[in-house]
Amino acid sequence: QVQLVESGGGLVQSGGSLRLSCAASGSIFSVDTMRWYRQALGEQRELVARITSGGITNVSGSVKGRFSISRDNAQNTVYLQMDSLKPENTAVYYCNADLRVVGRGPSRNYWGKGTLVTVSS
Repeated sequence: QVQLVESGGGLVQSGGSLRLSCAASGSIFSVDTMRWYRQALGEQRELVARITSGGITNVSGSVKGRFSISRDNAQNTVYLQMDSLKPENTAVYYCNADLRVVGRGPSRNYWGKGTLVTVSS
């Protein structure tokens, strides 16, 4: 069984930094694109950043220059570095990945359970 487990969320003051991690575990054959989404209270879930297996990244315009995404392919882990945080960045951050399970055919999409980031003013 495949799991995506996020960590690193918490409470931080405006202007501070946090680094989120998401580790994929289980009978994984390969991990393709990995993504971070977020969902603020009462809002729709939105894509924050994504990174391909080859390291090509895209970051949402709303956080570009403050957030960056990276990954460790050997550890099947993706990171989201968040700097200069603002109260409006408060949300549950979710990890998402396209990955192939050993012996299970094509790539499928998986979600983590999320980690809460709260930015105080």
